Amino acid sequence: MTIGELMDEELQYAVLHEFVAPARRNLSRQTWDYLMGGAETETTYLRNRVALDSLAFRPRVLRNVEKVDTGAKLLGHKLRLPVILAPIGSLQDIVASGGLAPTEAAAHYGIMHMLSSACSPGLEAVAAANDHPKIFQLYVRGDKAWVEDYIQRAVASGYVALCLTVDLDYYGRRERDIAKRYKSTARRGPQADHFQARFSWADIERLKSKFDIPFILKGIATAEDAKIAVEHGIEAIYVSNHGGRQLDHGKGAMAVLPEVVEAAGGRAEIIVDGGFLRGADIVKAMALGANAVGIGRLQGLALGAGGVGALVRALELLEDEMRRCLGLLGVTSCTELDRSYVAPVAPLLREGWDSAFPLLKEGY
Repeated sequence: MTIGELMDEELQYAVLHEFVAPARRNLSRQTWDYLMGGAETETTYLRNRVALDSLAFRPRVLRNVEKVDTGAKLLGHKLRLPVILAPIGSLQDIVASGGLAPTEAAAHYGIMHMLSSACSPGLEAVAAANDHPKIFQLYVRGDKAWVEDYIQRAVASGYVALCLTVDLDYYGRRERDIAKRYKSTARRGPQADHFQARFSWADIERLKSKFDIPFILKGIATAEDAKIAVEHGIEAIYVSNHGGRQLDHGKGAMAVLPEVVEAAGGRAEIIVDGGFLRGADIVKAMALGANAVGIGRLQGLALGAGGVGALVRALELLEDEMRRCLGLLGVTSCTELDRSYVAPVAPLLREGWDSAFPLLKEGY
């Protein structure tokens, strides 16, 4: 991206909610609902934001916070922000270049992109786009040989970690899509969901013994499964409910995070996603013990609004919000945070956009 292009994005987007309107204009109703919807009653989807809103900050004062560092590390890799661009299936429905767009933005900004196996143009093409570290996420849609072939390809292509999504044994009833008889590009044609349904801890043990690459399990939602994950040598646990798109009536991801961190006991790094839309949201996760936060819907909104340039601008705004939040909490980096910086509170009576972007209802 050129300096001129970045300046154009800075002028166009000054606050994070300004990505919403252009994304909604640019995306079809079907794609918009695919990106923004959840499963069945969308209770889990809404609880993701409620869980974030149920935490208040406890700031400290009279500390030297002139210089604040928003950086972090994940699996030994430095990040400008404690953020990864979460895997989005059928991303090609949102932006024409599919997985190439977030990979370009991540490389430009110094964070990491996790490529979905349900995303075009495929793992080799995305890997070849640049030399920046990337993570590959795999849905199990074939037998043992099929899975191992995909992992071998990811290793050969230079991906720095392999993520297995484990909360998709059955595809969630996403009623916004069902009501319109809509299927995203990745769901068209024959499906092989039964392979995911039979995938088990025995498969994890087998794959860990065969491949020398850090493993991430995405979709962990209990302390019990976090404990089993570390017993299997998993390097990173990804706390996620698939953005509320799978099991309905689940807990919000941030409500689950503390028990997973405790169960992991420092034996695995922790990633979390689910409703993260503001810099303060990321800071809350770091205070509760996360190593990084996955950005999904905000990533999709920015790409839908203006492609790579808009996504880079969204990351700039997240960094600005994070830096101010950390400084006002009285810390100079995320490493200084712990649970003493947050406290439980009753959430305000806000849902959906009102929670993260209250000015939208005012017409801003």
